[in-house]
Amino acid sequence: MDPHPPGAIVRTADVGTSAPGSGLPAWAAASGPAGLRATLGLVRPRGALADGHVLAALAAAVPVVLLLRLLLPGPHGPPAADPWVLVGLLCFQPAIEELCFRGLLQGALLRTVLGRARAWGLSGANALTGVLFLVAHLAGHTPWQAAAVLVPSLVLGHLRERSGSVFPSLAVHAFYNLAALLALGGPTP
Repeated sequence: MDPHPPGAIVRTADVGTSAPGSGLPAWAAASGPAGLRATLGLVRPRGALADGHVLAALAAAVPVVLLLRLLLPGPHGPPAADPWVLVGLLCFQPAIEELCFRGLLQGALLRTVLGRARAWGLSGANALTGVLFLVAHLAGHTPWQAAAVLVPSLVLGHLRERSGSVFPSLAVHAFYNLAALLALGGPTP
């Protein structure tokens, strides 16, 4: 019997790691749509923008991006002028990446023993998601540029876990992309 009433919002920590008898993983079977929304982080964030961690993540973006401009090799062109490129970099790309990585992947990993294990203040789910985020960025970036996304990815994962939602990490991700676009320039044709 499901311990949660129908339609209840179920926090990530309230859902088990298996769905006995259903043949489905817990993140897919837990309390129906509400459990799935909680796993994906599509819930109202706890604390959100008033949280000092979100504010610190936003404040750190500009100096970090300027430091990356000094350290990363390669030409740094002007920011992209095409409005569709800007919409993609500031809206679609952060939304898709956050839903896939911090929502689906990290949310599912948090339901496993390995994902909940912690070392050096990081959950296994956050660490593995960060590494996979780096690997995904190897497709369109130099190895140095891809490596530069690891620490921001861990910050975004921390915000997702702290708030229980992908919305704070999505907002910070969009801001990081804006800061990088202004400091490093946009994609070249």
